[in-house]
Amino acid sequence: MSQPPYPSWQPWQQGPGVPQPWQGGPSMLASHADRERAVDVLRAGFGEGRMEQQEFERRVARAYAARTVGELALLVADLPQGPAPHPVTHPVPAAFLPAPRPRVNGKAVASAVCGGLCLVTFGLTGIPAVVLGHAARAEMARTGEEGDALALTGLALGWLSNAAWAVLLTLSFVLALASV
Repeated sequence: MSQPPYPSWQPWQQGPGVPQPWQGGPSMLASHADRERAVDVLRAGFGEGRMEQQEFERRVARAYAARTVGELALLVADLPQGPAPHPVTHPVPAAFLPAPRPRVNGKAVASAVCGGLCLVTFGLTGIPAVVLGHAARAEMARTGEEGDALALTGLALGWLSNAAWAVLLTLSFVLALASV
């Protein structure tokens, strides 16, 4: 099992199992990682407005020149060991949030699809288009969902298909009676 490319802990976290920076004592020689960690804490403190530009630059220069972890610990001793959480004071007003899109009724979509398939299926999907279209319009009136145009499209195509079948059957019946 491979390890993630980043540690699951941060240097400012406390607790068992979390390696803490500069544990070896103040006289232990500092590594590049120790210096970068100290500079990160300094950057966070500068970003939060805890020190002036000149003081920040002076401390960063001293951090890169430090030989021991004790020197690094002195540079960041008066800063929190990580970014301080800032409480959210005011939520975003509702006027600036995106408006939720109303749902499209599924039966309306199915009605339009069945109505569109009437040409391909020679009108066999006309009855389902009509049934789904009426059910969708009733459901949309009750729930406020979108899709009225889809339901009407399915209804119109379904009724046209059913009417075409009715005319075809009537003509064939009349022609059958006339030929007898």
